[in-house]
Amino acid sequence: MERVKQIEILKELMSQVAEKRNVDAGRMVENPVTSYTCPDMAAREWDVFFRAHPQIIGLTGDLPSPGTFMTVDDFGTPVLACRDAEGNFRAFLNACRHRGVKLVTEERGEKTRFSCPFHAWTYDNSGALLAIPQPGHFGAVDKPSLGLIELPAVESHGLLFVHPKRDGTIDVDALLGGLGLEIANWKFERLQRTGETAITKRLNWKLANDTFGETYHFQKLHKNTLGQLFHGDNLAYETFGRNHRFVFASRFIDMLREAPEEEWSLPMGATLLYFIFPNIQIIVGRGTTNLVKIYPHGDDPARSTSRICHYFTENAVAAEAEALALGNALTLDEVYDFEARKKKTLTYAVINEVFDSTIEQEDYAMGERIQLAAESGELDTVVFGRNEPALHHYHDSYRAALGLEPLGEYGAGT
Repeated sequence: MERVKQIEILKELMSQVAEKRNVDAGRMVENPVTSYTCPDMAAREWDVFFRAHPQIIGLTGDLPSPGTFMTVDDFGTPVLACRDAEGNFRAFLNACRHRGVKLVTEERGEKTRFSCPFHAWTYDNSGALLAIPQPGHFGAVDKPSLGLIELPAVESHGLLFVHPKRDGTIDVDALLGGLGLEIANWKFERLQRTGETAITKRLNWKLANDTFGETYHFQKLHKNTLGQLFHGDNLAYETFGRNHRFVFASRFIDMLREAPEEEWSLPMGATLLYFIFPNIQIIVGRGTTNLVKIYPHGDDPARSTSRICHYFTENAVAAEAEALALGNALTLDEVYDFEARKKKTLTYAVINEVFDSTIEQEDYAMGERIQLAAESGELDTVVFGRNEPALHHYHDSYRAALGLEPLGEYGAGT
């Protein structure tokens, strides 16, 4: 993001905090709870948004060097992604061409050759079939025609895109909807992967996504956790086609007011989220980025898995090492002590734990309760307020992609 835009957003957030003002969508809308419970809608979403739509599977740092690989099993097509000998990002159907057995079972690692656990057919990381055991017993095969099935794969702006269908296309500019240059400015390709957490819960995947759609709950649900670090009830918001940028103020924005403007940067006083349709949240903070990938369980409307992937800048990793060596690292108990945070270094291990536990134990716990109420048959709709524009945008985008009418205005039918 260009510096001029960062300053503009910071000033808007400072104004909102000072005036106790929030973003205003201009209207309230109602969302039918069948969005979270309908098996037919869930099946359509699975087909349209996951089995036939390009997927962001990670950042450049997930495959940091030639010979590294990762596997993905979240959207109906088992994927083996890797860097070949030249460092090119490649993706293949994770299936041996002999009998279709899953070729690689490890989640990630470093290998230049992959041997099938069933009969030991062996491939390299360009997908070529190198050898089969006992060829005299098996029979003659045309090795070039039995290489791994390659899937469309593109690496752009530090993001790794894969299409689940071999004949699919990936148009990064269209997928990012005008956010490409802005995302490129964050240099995601320089980030180092520091961990991943998978959270599986009994809530619809869109309920999980709704978690990242408003700051109205910060001083209520998170009053003893994130509410100690962020103001809540403020938002700089802008849409980019089916995507959006969502920025909210941390309590450090109060200190930033006293600093010269030439020293300001957005992560110093705020946290930024990019929503990339249909299931990706990229959360940019000071020295850290989190990639949240949210998936349904096939056509089951009541279960979802969120994969939260953590990345740090090289400087942040170095600062952590120094803080640990000097005994100047924040402990988990000190994270919500604002004064302690001014003086000590917040390590990525603690950041990861706080981020993951808050989502699972607070946000997603609310989502599971909503799911139960929605399934009761007694709750027809939920209401999205004027201060929740991202929720309007998420659901209208999903509905438009499925050929459904947009959300109706609250009270219009009474």
